[in-house]
Amino acid sequence: MAEPLLLGTNNQGKVVELAEIFRGLPWDIRSLADFPPVPAPIEEGDTFEANAIAKAAYFSQRFNVWCVADDSGLVVDALGGGPGVLSARYAGPDATDSANSAKLLAALEGTPESERTARFVCCAAVVKPDGDVHVEFGTVEGRIAFELRGRSGFGYDPLFIAEGFDKTFAEVGPARKLAVSHRGRAFRKLRAYLESL
Repeated sequence: MAEPLLLGTNNQGKVVELAEIFRGLPWDIRSLADFPPVPAPIEEGDTFEANAIAKAAYFSQRFNVWCVADDSGLVVDALGGGPGVLSARYAGPDATDSANSAKLLAALEGTPESERTARFVCCAAVVKPDGDVHVEFGTVEGRIAFELRGRSGFGYDPLFIAEGFDKTFAEVGPARKLAVSHRGRAFRKLRAYLESL
């Protein structure tokens, strides 16, 4: 029987994306819904890498399985690199996607298009039950739109226009987004690592 590989996230949008990337691997891909509920891991690292490792290690140790997790976020040049590691909690500890997006638009009010440069960054980590860690990174450059556009995706997708695109990630659809996204790039590298084992 295939060994379980846990996707260490409660974000259903991420679960769907990662299950697609890992499809065909000789693992039994599981989500947190397949395990007993546990408190969420505490994210207090000051880098994407620290948080990704902390999440993967937490669930790996709790359930004694291989676990993959990521930490990702939006880095906006005009905001000095913010919201960065606080992307999911930009508007507060229990912020919704719409509250975070509204705060971002307010923070960039009056900022011209040429200065709305940004990138999505993802660190993907896999942690084995023995504590061994492997990480990969993915980045996609782009800019912040002036208003929310599109209905697919999650997080800041309705505001992020990747380099070479004229539509936001929420307008281009999941398959096209995954082909160029930070998370797609990081997790495809992680998939290659898992295939090499």
